[in-house]
Order: sequence, then C-alpha cells, then structure tokens
Amino acid sequence: MTEINFNDLTDEELIIKFQNNNTIAAFEILVKRYKNPLMNYVFRFLGDYEACTDVVQETMIKVYRYKDSYQSIAKFSTWIYTIAGNLAKTELQRQRRRKIFSINAFGAEKDENYEIPDNSYRPDVETDSGIKDEIIQKAISKISPAYRQAVILRDVQELSYEEIADIMEITVGTVKSRINRGRAQLQKLLKHIYKD
Repeated sequence: MTEINFNDLTDEELIIKFQNNNTIAAFEILVKRYKNPLMNYVFRFLGDYEACTDVVQETMIKVYRYKDSYQSIAKFSTWIYTIAGNLAKTELQRQRRRKIFSINAFGAEKDENYEIPDNSYRPDVETDSGIKDEIIQKAISKISPAYRQAVILRDVQELSYEEIADIMEITVGTVKSRINRGRAQLQKLLKHIYKD
C-alpha cells in the first residue's frame, strides 16, 4: 500500500482528510499554503502588521475549530478568505472605535494635549519596494472598506470575479462595480500623492 503524499493533494482534498480523519498533517499543509497569501491580504486591508498577524492566526484557529462547517460545494480558498475577510472587517471596526475613544476620552475635562504616536512608518513591515509600497498601502487604507476588499482580492490576491463574489457574498456585477470604484478612488489618491 502506497503512502499518501499530502503535498500532492488539492486544498479541498486536504480539508476533507482533516475533517474525516482529523489528520493534522493535512491541516499543517493548508496553513503553509495560505499563511503568506492571507498575511498579504489582511495586511493590505488593515495596514497594521501586528493586527494582521493576529487576524491570520485567528483565521487558522477558526479553520481548525470549525473544519466540519466547510462543505465541498465551495472552493476551500473561498471559505478561508471569507473567514479572514470577516475577521479583518471586525478588526478594522475595533481599531476605529479605539481611535475615536482614545482621542476624545482623555484630557477633555482638563484641556490637555496628548501626543499620538505615528506608527505609519515601521521598519519591520517595510517591503522590498520600500517607500513606493508604503505610499500605495496608505492609499489603499484610505479607500472605502467594501471597495478596498474587492480591489485587494482582485489586484493583489489575483482571485477571479466569481471567487470574490463568493467571498464577499455579492453578485459578480457588484464585484466589478466595487473594483472599478475602488480603483478610481485609489487612482485619485495616488495622483495627489505623486504630485507632492
């Protein structure tokens, strides 16, 4: 009897092995395949390396915990990107609430000024393309979250319109519309940045 090489299996075959036999090797290969693409996706969405790491880790925990909720009618990539996208949106809302609270809640009664640290430049998250990538990332973080998700899934992750529609739970037409609007917003932001 020949031994199965898990590396040769598709994502869908791996998750089924993991569901049926609780085969940790199958789960580990899925983590290896998706860790970096999800880090890239979530970082582009949030623009915060630490939050991104937490979201991807939480995504993998949810895949592990809720492995039985995956159904083979959908691609595994669609399922895992949906989980990561939902967690990233939740984290984005959490960050916004924290910013509003931290700026408005302290010093209001005593009329005090507090310095807010600028974490926009962090050497540990700089990529090979350096400053240009940082400018693009800042622009991406300024476009509307619904458009941002569609643009990242299409232009960064290179997913099909159909996969994006499944992940975002919208029609293909709406996906195309959001991508076009997101790209238009991005183009305006980048034109302004490059003029300065």
